[in-house]
Amino acid sequence: MQGDPGSQMLETLLTRAPVIPVLVIDDVAKARPLAEALVAGGLPVLEVTLRTPAALDAMAAMADVPGAVVGAGTLLGPDDVAAARNAGAQFGVSPGATPRLIQAAQEQGLPLLPGIATPSEAMTLREQGHRVLKFFPAAAAGGVDMLKSLSGPLPDLRFCPTGGIGHDTARDYLCLPNVLCVGGSWLAPRDRVAAGDWDGIRTLAEEAARLPH
Repeated sequence: MQGDPGSQMLETLLTRAPVIPVLVIDDVAKARPLAEALVAGGLPVLEVTLRTPAALDAMAAMADVPGAVVGAGTLLGPDDVAAARNAGAQFGVSPGATPRLIQAAQEQGLPLLPGIATPSEAMTLREQGHRVLKFFPAAAAGGVDMLKSLSGPLPDLRFCPTGGIGHDTARDYLCLPNVLCVGGSWLAPRDRVAAGDWDGIRTLAEEAARLPH
């Protein structure tokens, strides 16, 4: 069983900071200053979700920010993978995993963090060589207790839990040995982004960057 070549790269990325900001961007003009604020606050690895018409252009703008490592979230199929790669994404994140999605990411050379919510899903991806997985939706799928349970039978897997995690609960996940980091949307509240409150967002990033890791 060969390891997925993107897993080592992902593990390196996901240990750079305790939190990956999960970003929903409506206005391309806000993308660069948002990335600058997050990177300045100590969170260099950013996930831009493909949930808005502005997402791909925002990703391209953020990719030019010094120190930023920009990935594409909410990848659902081959077209998303190709578009993300063309926009400058350095990694991809998906809520689940399908054979076509996995194949497209491999063909595009895009390291993929595929989502799982059950032991069977984790085992299927493990058989394909994946060692680094997204646990989603974390809070709804069993949270900390589920990740503790997975660590026994699947000790070689590492996770980035995302979904329903905030600053107050992130610490509980980060204390687990099989958790590399967490994903969170609390770092860039839409009202603060709309208002251009970059100092406030940088402060949120600084607080998150100080979480145990």
